[in-house]
Amino acid sequence: MQAPPEWGGAVHYSSGVYTKIVPMERLEFTQSLTDAEGNLIDPVSIGMPADFPQVIRTVVQFRAIGDLTEMTITEFDWDPTNQMYANSLAGLHQSIDKMAESLKA
Repeated sequence: MQAPPEWGGAVHYSSGVYTKIVPMERLEFTQSLTDAEGNLIDPVSIGMPADFPQVIRTVVQFRAIGDLTEMTITEFDWDPTNQMYANSLAGLHQSIDKMAESLKA
């Protein structure tokens, strides 16, 4: 991930672990910040706020609706009043937009 230029443009790395996979129905996984080699780091050590989650639990659910698939993504562990929550939500929207473009191809 790369912060926008107005926020310094810092590059950040992340990793995660799939904790549950139900084919065609559900993915559950964790996300954490790491260094460039994939080692977990304390978010505060790279300038994140003290309430930035060490681990973010994520659930992606899929539901067939005719010929379409509805996808619901839930990220847990965020404080919705925190600016980083808004940043994460914006990044999630960017990821979904990129996925939609690649599926059109």
